[in-house]
Amino acid sequence: MKNDMENNYLSSIKKQFAYYKLLGDRTFEQLSDEDLFKPLGEDVNSIAIIVNHLSGNMKSRFTDFLTSDGEKEWRNRDEEFLDLIKNRKQLLKYWEDGWKIVFEAIDQIQDLNTIVYIRNQGHTVTEALNRQMAHYAYHVGQIVLVGKFYSGHNWKSLTIPKGDSKAFNKAKFDKEKSRGHFTDDFLGS
Repeated sequence: MKNDMENNYLSSIKKQFAYYKLLGDRTFEQLSDEDLFKPLGEDVNSIAIIVNHLSGNMKSRFTDFLTSDGEKEWRNRDEEFLDLIKNRKQLLKYWEDGWKIVFEAIDQIQDLNTIVYIRNQGHTVTEALNRQMAHYAYHVGQIVLVGKFYSGHNWKSLTIPKGDSKAFNKAKFDKEKSRGHFTDDFLGS
């Protein structure tokens, strides 16, 4: 049975994952189909390749999360870095399918101290979730950077727009103190 700390952590990490998913979603919305498949340069992954890799990682790590090694025998990581995704519809399917597995796995967690394995290395559930959070944030940051580059002056900020920090902070400080997650402003509570 989960205690309050475990429930708070799981709720928080789920919101954090949802936030990074949203950053990707909002980046995809701002890009042409062509921009999703165009690398910034030689030896730089396109957004489509990053999505393919993230999806493969998510499926491997979170399928049977609590009962099997996170590096599945069926995973072909090297193939994740090839131009296998061919259109926006397929890209969005890979993206959604990966995240669905992540969120479903989090909903199954009962004990954060359970040991799970990634490439035969034991992690507590908390450590494994933190590891994946850092990995996904790293790659979503790449997606956003590439998206911002290709959108240029048409880019719509995904968080606090440049030059709006004072107004954003004023609105926050004009309210009573309250408990919440920072992503509530972006995801809705």
